[in-house]
Formats: sequence, C-alpha cells, structure tokens
Amino acid sequence: MTAVPEVCGRPEATRHVTRGARRYLRACGFAVIGELPLPNGRRADLVALAPDGGLRIVEVKSSQEDFRADQKWTWYRDYCDRFYFAIPVDLDAGPFPEDAGLIVADAHGAMVAREAPALRLPPASRKAMLVRFGALAAERYCALAFGDERLEG
Repeated sequence: MTAVPEVCGRPEATRHVTRGARRYLRACGFAVIGELPLPNGRRADLVALAPDGGLRIVEVKSSQEDFRADQKWTWYRDYCDRFYFAIPVDLDAGPFPEDAGLIVADAHGAMVAREAPALRLPPASRKAMLVRFGALAAERYCALAFGDERLEG
C-alpha cells in the first residue's frame, strides 16, 4: 500500500481510505453499503454484512484532527458485531482506542492491523439492522438500474 500524498486534501484522503476499506471488505466476501443511516439518527461510513449475517461498522478517519473533532463513533457500537476505524497508511494509530478494530487503507486496498473485539447484537437489533441494510441496498439498486429512486414497487 502507498501513503496518500501529503498534497492530498482531507476529502480526497477520506475517499481513498473508504475505497480501499470497501475493496478489502468485498474481497473478504462481505456485502458493503456506504453511508447507512442508523436507528439513532447517526450515519455509518461503511456497514459490511458477512455471509453468516454478522455486521461490521467501519468509521473512516483521514487524520488525527478528524478523529479528535468527531467523537460520534461511540454511538455506532450498538448496531454492529464488530467496530473498526479505517485510517490512511501514514496515520499514527496510537490515539485510536484499543477496544476497536483498525483497518489501514489506501485507494487500492487495505489490511486489518488490529481485529475488533466480537460483540453480539441482540436479535431485535440484528433484525432491524438487516432490514435497514436490505432496504437501502434495494433502493440504491433501483436508482442505478432504473434511474429513478422514487419508483414504487
């Protein structure tokens, strides 16, 4: 993996890390959705659905400033079995909490630097998240396939 060039701005670094993390998760057999609204009103950067029904949430952080300024990630743990941060290759992992997984990524791929502890979602929460995941996937498919997200049926 290559470091994001220093001239790369934060939005571009975020796109690179998001792309690499998504590519990694898909290569591991996960279905992945970006920007999934959660029941608590927050929005997860990436949500990955494993073949066994396990759910992972990945919060993308492009810099230490991004991490320090945005502490809403603590609200995501109630909606996944494993929680990760995805960060650029050249970002110091020191400030990121030890009780979260860590994915190191660039625009081309990623690797897990630290596995996330396994938590088990309660059955009702799992069902709600699976329905939410499936509904958003279907809406996005229809928008792409038919060019209109307002389609009925």
